[in-house]
Amino acid sequence: MGPVISADGTRIGFSRVGTGPAVVLVDAACCFRASGPMAGVAEALSGSFTVFTYDRRGRGESGDTAPYAIAREVEDLAAVVEEAGGSAFAHGFSSGAVLALHAAAAGVPLRALSLLEPPLSFEPAGGPDVRPEIEALVAAGRRGDAVTRFQVACGVPEEFVEGARRSPGWPLLEALAHTTAYDLTITATPPDLAAVTAPALILDSASSDDRLRSWADGVAERLPGATRRTLPGEWHGVTPEALAPVLAEHFR
Repeated sequence: MGPVISADGTRIGFSRVGTGPAVVLVDAACCFRASGPMAGVAEALSGSFTVFTYDRRGRGESGDTAPYAIAREVEDLAAVVEEAGGSAFAHGFSSGAVLALHAAAAGVPLRALSLLEPPLSFEPAGGPDVRPEIEALVAAGRRGDAVTRFQVACGVPEEFVEGARRSPGWPLLEALAHTTAYDLTITATPPDLAAVTAPALILDSASSDDRLRSWADGVAERLPGATRRTLPGEWHGVTPEALAPVLAEHFR
């Protein structure tokens, strides 16, 4: 465990587990090392890989230098990759998958990519930009309402939204409310997929909805040589036990 220092001086907390080739895991919105699926994925891969998890800026033990820009998050990921030995495999989930694509397009040395349900639409914008509303809610101290607005805007099923507000982890989500605008910036800005040369595996869950599946299909269609697979899982999620063997096969 320890921090790396990103190009703009921001401290980025990370953890390392296992032995073998380096894999960096890139979290989704409202997730960080202490809360989210990546700790389980890291443990499941640790028998064959050295796995790096890190707190994206504004989360957990990482800093958050203003103003926000996607390029700064790419630099954060690049700093972790440098710590991992100068190149690494990468697995990203949801907005973290789109961030991994931005990094690969920018030349971060990623040997191969695994992307689980990247929310990247290639259709004209179909709704309002809720980032100003979310930022206003955060500024007013209504962090819980900001998280809910983000979830609704992203199409999270109503029962999931209600369950999240009743869960013991809700205070952790409120603490990350300001970062949801970062994730919306990442997913609203298509990366240059033509510049991505790393072999890519595009995944979705069999229990996810048609919109998530179509987004994964769209990314796979636009990445030359990409592999497309559907895994058993829940809505917008696949267990580490189901995911890890597929990642290991792809990275090998």
